[in-house]
Amino acid sequence: MNHRLVIALPLAAVLAVPALAQTTSSDQSQPAATQQSTSSDTGNATGKAPLAAPSREGFWGRVNPFARKKYVQRQTEPIRDRVNELDELTSQNSKQIKDVDSRATQGIKLASDKANQADQHAIDAGNKATAAQQSAQQVTARVQTVETVVSNIDQYKASNQTEIRFRPGQTVLSKNAKDALDTMAGNLKGQRGYIIEVQGFSSGKGQGAITTSQKMAESVVRYLVLNHDIPVYRIYLVGMGNAPVPSDDAAKTKRINGGRVEVSLLKNDLEQLSSNTGAPMTSDQQQQPK
Repeated sequence: MNHRLVIALPLAAVLAVPALAQTTSSDQSQPAATQQSTSSDTGNATGKAPLAAPSREGFWGRVNPFARKKYVQRQTEPIRDRVNELDELTSQNSKQIKDVDSRATQGIKLASDKANQADQHAIDAGNKATAAQQSAQQVTARVQTVETVVSNIDQYKASNQTEIRFRPGQTVLSKNAKDALDTMAGNLKGQRGYIIEVQGFSSGKGQGAITTSQKMAESVVRYLVLNHDIPVYRIYLVGMGNAPVPSDDAAKTKRINGGRVEVSLLKNDLEQLSSNTGAPMTSDQQQQPK
């Protein structure tokens, strides 16, 4: 019996020493960790001091075969807290990154839309400037045309000429004469800027020849007014009598037998001006000879 007691007492002492050392180490490590946490720099991501290893690890070291459940929980609880905090920070950072990307994308899209609008405004402005330049060029061209026409308003140029022959003593138009007049005056209706010159020539002498030539010219004028609606104020008539007719040789002249009437269509640039500008003339202007 005494022998068993002697063996049990040392064994109990050996088992009690590690437990006492573990309790003492745990109690001392907590104030040390708290002191380091308050004195260290909190500039990390979580705003807390880094975890510090215990200063004393007990008789068995970090691997304690006799560690209790509460001891293990006390040791791992700070680590779990830090892991949870890191997860929250990671989630917050991801959300902030997505928000920044979304705002950046919206800003880029808005800037692109503004740039496209500015480009479209520039294109529209360029088109308007081109149209304005073309309009100015057209106005300049029209002004130049008007100036040219006005300066040459009284300058008539021969456009067509027809000769009507009469037998001696006759003043009535033949069918051939009417066909010739129809060909010359067929497209004059509605036109402006023209006059018709009618000159009558007759054989004979003195006043009789003049009267005969006048009657032949009047028959031509009457046909133009009645059959082609030529205004009378556009026709200029003159009886030339037996005035000599210029021949091919400028130094010689010849006289004719019977009678004839020379009908000349003369035009100025007023019709060209009307077609270029497209501005219709008033009734007062149409009733005035040009």
